Amino acid sequence: MLHGLKNLRVNLIHWALLRRGAVLAAPPPMVAPAIPQHGVTAMADGSLPGIERWYSAAELAGLPGLPGTERGVRKMAEREQWPAQRRDKGKGVAYAATSLPPQTQAALALRESRAACVAEHRPAAPPAALSRESIESAWARYERAPDKLKDVAKRRLRALQAVDTLHASGLPLMQARSEVAAQMQREGVRGGSVQSLCRWSADVAGVDRAYWLALLLPAYTGRTATADIDPAAWDIFKADYLRLEAPSAASCYRRLERIAAKHDEWPTLPALRTFVRRIEREISPQVLTLARKGEEALMRSYPAQERDRSLFTALEGVNADGHMWDVGVTFPDGTTGRAVIVGWQDLYSGKILAWRIGQTESSDLVRLAFCDLVRGYGIPGNVWLDNGRAFASKYLTGRTPNRYRFKVKEEDPAGIITALGVQVHWVTPYHGQAKPIERAWRDFCANISKHPAFAGAYLGNNVTNKPANYGSRTVPFDEFVRVVESEIHAHNARIGRRTKVCDGRSFDAAFGESYAANPIRKATAEQLRTLLLAAEAVTANRTDGSVHLAGNRYWCEALARHKGQKLVLRFDPMQLHGGVHVYQLDGEYVGEAQCMVSIGFADTNASREHARAKSQWRRAAKQQLEAERRMEAATVAAQLPDMAAPELPATSVIEGMFTTRPAATPREERLAATGTDEVTRAVKLDDYLKRIQEARQNDRV
Repeated sequence: MLHGLKNLRVNLIHWALLRRGAVLAAPPPMVAPAIPQHGVTAMADGSLPGIERWYSAAELAGLPGLPGTERGVRKMAEREQWPAQRRDKGKGVAYAATSLPPQTQAALALRESRAACVAEHRPAAPPAALSRESIESAWARYERAPDKLKDVAKRRLRALQAVDTLHASGLPLMQARSEVAAQMQREGVRGGSVQSLCRWSADVAGVDRAYWLALLLPAYTGRTATADIDPAAWDIFKADYLRLEAPSAASCYRRLERIAAKHDEWPTLPALRTFVRRIEREISPQVLTLARKGEEALMRSYPAQERDRSLFTALEGVNADGHMWDVGVTFPDGTTGRAVIVGWQDLYSGKILAWRIGQTESSDLVRLAFCDLVRGYGIPGNVWLDNGRAFASKYLTGRTPNRYRFKVKEEDPAGIITALGVQVHWVTPYHGQAKPIERAWRDFCANISKHPAFAGAYLGNNVTNKPANYGSRTVPFDEFVRVVESEIHAHNARIGRRTKVCDGRSFDAAFGESYAANPIRKATAEQLRTLLLAAEAVTANRTDGSVHLAGNRYWCEALARHKGQKLVLRFDPMQLHGGVHVYQLDGEYVGEAQCMVSIGFADTNASREHARAKSQWRRAAKQQLEAERRMEAATVAAQLPDMAAPELPATSVIEGMFTTRPAATPREERLAATGTDEVTRAVKLDDYLKRIQEARQNDRV
């Protein structure tokens, strides 16, 4: 330590004498002292105060105050007799930093502080000079600042570090600041002056170096003054702009200008940009999304929850959903349209387990697909369904406590899913994160709807995405079902799945491994028979005990004991003309009732289509009536003018009444008009007798 201080003293004396113009003999080469391990605080560039730094001619060439070549630097060093020592690596010698001109030392200090890594961490406890709240506030402001202001803070920090380095080397503080300020001006740094360095030093006086960067951040925040907007004008602009139609700000502003022209008391409207900036400043993005894009867009903007399905086992949880194909299909009844598929997917593996294809999504289609699932694989533990009409049907999920669809009645029968002890979970419709099967539908749109076998039948998924050969052909239903089934099997067998469960394998392989290693509940033959039948609660006839379903009447001898009671019918909706199985509400079997009179459709699909067509026809008739009758009858009656009795014309002749017979009563007048009064009958009888006498006389003649 003493040796190092001695060398420092010699260098300082030599540098001072050089400044006075004295010429001294070059001292012998110096050996850099060992760096002490304790009791000394390192500078920002890694050097220690009081420890000499050495530079080669190559490192010094071109710096301020020195020649631009290595040869020129060596000549200047020989001429001014700079202290030198051999380099640790390579050839040549290194020169002491204290022997260099002041402007050169300032440039070196700035360059080395710029290369030093500025630690932007926060110590555990701030010094006593500043409170913890002040430190936290400074760092919070620094983190919110743009990179442009952060770069200014870093340049200020490097300048202060260079001043400390020069001052620690023995240069007076004000002279060190002058040299650093001059170097900053030569580098074109804005604000490089001695006064600025003094002000920056005052800002960080008594504060730990780790906090300097945040405290040196400029207080400049840009333009904050804004033009005033009349409150009424601002309310009108917001009401127009915050609409689901999402009008442009320019159109809202033009309409506001037209309104403002009628209000002379309003101040002049600011520019459009002022309104836009205030919208961005005062209204959060969530509120803008809700107001201009709707609630669904707002929900999509919230980060989706990631669900880990590897916690399941095969068939422990399944989910179902319906999907309309973008392919034109010719159905067996001759109609054409888009087919619908209802599928059941295993949550653990992602495999599509069962599916049914039909003309419309209905509870029957869902039930038949679920029957295929139970018959082929077993009874699942949990099902995830959306609250659509087909899935929330009482045929499937009746007596589910949280079935928020249709009116829940105590006499409703248990649905086939509920009766099997399956736990039903309801999810949000059209929400892909809640039903993974919707991800499979997206694959089917790309891999199946655009299959080569359906060329010319692809219809597109919206009105703007229709191919040039749109509607050029349709696919027969049987062929469509065959291709879809083949492609679903290929979808399940494709390897390279990147889910956590599959890990490069196929859905089939992942499902098969777990299916073989875990217990599976299987349905009995009676349960399978029950699954194939839907359930409907009816009331038996009070006279003969017969039951009615879809226009058909069913009866058996056992129903005589249940007249007027609520019963449950289990039936095949595709065969309504067959028998139905009758159960009591508590599940006790009554018997099989045969169809006595078949007056309805042969299946519920036809009944449903007829009811839908009838409802549409009735609704269309009402709409046509409303279109034609634009005014109420009372309104028409109110517009009719009141009519007064016309004035009687003057008469020139008055007919006298010379009979003494009393005036006829209204009844006599009516009888006379019909020829049924007594006088008229007498007159007619006299005429009749006269004609008879005349006829007899003529005969005699």
